[in-house]
Amino acid sequence: MAIRHFIDLWQLESSELRAILDEAHAMKSARAGWPKGKVDEGAPLDGHILAMIFEKSSTRTRTSFDVGIRQLGGSSIVMNSGDMQLGRGESIGDTARVLSRYVDLVMIRANDHSDVEDFAESASVPVINGLTDRSHPCQIMADLLTLEEHGLDLKGARLAWVGDGNNVCSSFIHASAKFGFTLAIGTPDRYAPEEDDVDLARELQGRVEIYDTAEDAVAGADVVIADTFVSMGDTDADERLEELEPFAVTEELMDLAQPGAKFLHCLPAHRGEEVDSEVIDGPNSLVFDEAENRLHAQKAIMRWCLDK
Repeated sequence: MAIRHFIDLWQLESSELRAILDEAHAMKSARAGWPKGKVDEGAPLDGHILAMIFEKSSTRTRTSFDVGIRQLGGSSIVMNSGDMQLGRGESIGDTARVLSRYVDLVMIRANDHSDVEDFAESASVPVINGLTDRSHPCQIMADLLTLEEHGLDLKGARLAWVGDGNNVCSSFIHASAKFGFTLAIGTPDRYAPEEDDVDLARELQGRVEIYDTAEDAVAGADVVIADTFVSMGDTDADERLEELEPFAVTEELMDLAQPGAKFLHCLPAHRGEEVDSEVIDGPNSLVFDEAENRLHAQKAIMRWCLDK
């Protein structure tokens, strides 16, 4: 059987992504009221080991994957790239081949997307993209899980992304064709998403609209999504903050969306930059449900990868 990697959403069939979300909903519901350390019924990944490799610092990714594998009955090894031979010149391919002899599953949070692709090509165990410069598929699965549990039917919904057309935006673009929602992106031309991502989504019948103002993107939206204006590795912070300031999510901007429109942000947030505190702390903000759901979505992803 082919190895089930989880690198980008566009590589999976809609039915596979649907099954992962359904599994995440079911597992979360089954744990209601349980202590965080209790193992899931049947311990589906009993005896399995997850290796986590980090080139970037992490709060939610590290904690959610670590807790997730434990709840599934498995265990984890955490490695920072600078502490590995990988950080001293060992090839990605050799590292992948060696780790495949020790563990059952690898999650990588990397700087370069191509490194994750190269790792997966050489690995003989499933590889999960925990974040790269090009995409963040685990985050989007958690976001969609959150929206569904708050009653949104993704098919036909209108989601608005405002700000930098970054890696998270790219994964929302990938998801638009798979789940049937419209993605309206408001961004300056300089920070527009990758044309290849938009073209691919449209080839797959995804509805992606690009606007040069936040107001046009948000008008009539069911969901408004923001992310930090300055990501790890960006060296042009002052320019970004100045050019992206008109795309900050304020209460006035939210008023242009549908009544009761939800707000998402993958965190960490910089209050007063990409979003006002009144929005992120407001009654329609789902950011902390969204953060929690990284755990449940990723547990379903790990089970899918291992066909468990």
